[in-house]
Amino acid sequence: MDIDDILAEVDGYTIPQETRDLQDLTRAWVTERSAPEILPWPAALMERVLERIRKQIELIEDQTSTADPKSSFKLIILQTELERFKFLIRSFLRSRLAKIDAYTLHHLTDPPTRARLSESEIQYATAHSTLLHRHYYSSFLGQFPEALRRLDDRQGGVDMVEGPDLEKAVFVRGLGGPGGEAVEVEVEGTDIGFRMGRGDVWVVRWGAVRGAVGRGEAELI
Repeated sequence: MDIDDILAEVDGYTIPQETRDLQDLTRAWVTERSAPEILPWPAALMERVLERIRKQIELIEDQTSTADPKSSFKLIILQTELERFKFLIRSFLRSRLAKIDAYTLHHLTDPPTRARLSESEIQYATAHSTLLHRHYYSSFLGQFPEALRRLDDRQGGVDMVEGPDLEKAVFVRGLGGPGGEAVEVEVEGTDIGFRMGRGDVWVVRWGAVRGAVGRGEAELI
C-alpha cells in the first residue's frame, strides 16, 4: 500500500487518473515479471498510457523549440517522468515477449492463453513460430517421416507443446476482498487452505492464487 492508497480511503479524496494509471502500470509490470504465465493484455490501460506519452513527447518538443531558460527545470521534470513511463512499458513488454518466446506454440494453440495476447503479440508469436518451424525443418525435421514432423503433436498421451509451470512458487500480498475482508485460498490437489488478509505476505503456488490476483484480491511482489 502506498500513500495514494491510504489517501483514497479518506472521504472526499479522489486519486487523479494519471496517478492511478501509473500505479496500475507499475503493478502490471511487477505481476507480469513475477507470474510464470502470461497475463491478460491491459488494453484500456495501455491505450491511455501510450496516448499520454504521445502528448508528453509533443509538449517536450514544443518547449524545447522555444528555448526559454525559465522552462528548463520544468522540461527536466517532464523528461524524467516520460523516461519513467517508457522504462515501465519497455520492461513490461519484454517480460511478455520472453514468455511468448519460451512457449510460442502454447500461446498460439491454447485458446484461453491466446485470448490474453494483444493483436501485435499474436502476430509476433505467429511469425516466431513460422521461422522456428522452418529452421527445424531444414535442420532435421525434413529427414523424419511425415507423421513425425509436427511440433504440436498431442497423440499417444504425450503433449509436445510445453507450457509454463503453474506450480511455481510466487510471493503474494493480500489486498482483501471487495469489503476489505480476508480472502480464502485453497491449494488445488491438496487439503491445504488459508485465509489471506489485507497486507499479508505468503509464498504459495501460482496456481493457488492466480484467481485472487486476477480478481484484484491479491498482488504479486
